[in-house]
Amino acid sequence: MALLIRKISITPNHVGYMYRKNRLNSKLEPGIYRFFDPLNEISVISLPMTNRLQTVINQEVLTQDTVALRFSYIIEYRISDSDRYIERFDLHNAFGVTVEAEQLLHSLTQVYLREVIARIPSEQANEKRDELLATVPETLQRELKDYGLEIVRLLLRDITFPKAIQDLFARQLESKVRAKADLESARSAVATARTLKNASELMKDDENIRFFHLLETITKIAEKGKHTFLIGDMQSGGLISKK
Repeated sequence: MALLIRKISITPNHVGYMYRKNRLNSKLEPGIYRFFDPLNEISVISLPMTNRLQTVINQEVLTQDTVALRFSYIIEYRISDSDRYIERFDLHNAFGVTVEAEQLLHSLTQVYLREVIARIPSEQANEKRDELLATVPETLQRELKDYGLEIVRLLLRDITFPKAIQDLFARQLESKVRAKADLESARSAVATARTLKNASELMKDDENIRFFHLLETITKIAEKGKHTFLIGDMQSGGLISKK
């Protein structure tokens, strides 16, 4: 009798659809089921209900200024309506229950991304990479909804430019860095000059500074020979030198 009983297991985060004689019989939630199946007429499809990732690589597209670049991106999606999903895809193939869905996702997102990148100049493509897939367009979501699918998010993985364009970008970056360094040097020089000027203004009328200047002058004169110095009033800066 046990040989006539079919045991079916639907794992967590999945939903099952049981077919008898290739006709949909019932929808199964996670659990263990046993059905009387003496003629081996029962088949089951199990669909994952968690988010899934699909990677699309090495897609070539022209930018607004006709520069050919290659990009790769990641699609995070989920089955939002399992009932509609089983109606729109062939799930009894030998390649799995998500193969046709991922082919559809590949095609539709590829068209969308090509249109987006084609509107951007090449020099802005890398700068705006975080903005390219910031939101999933409603038109794309509505189209996928008819298939029981929903895109959770799109992630741009990488962009590759031709070698000549990479060299050009490198030179532009080098120029920007050099210009920034020159600007910082100029700012430092201006700040230093301003500080020296302020210090000079402060010291101009300082009696101690004037005294040190006087001593420096006496020292320089004394180095040239024997002299007699008559120092007058410091307020008037009087200094008479006689040989």
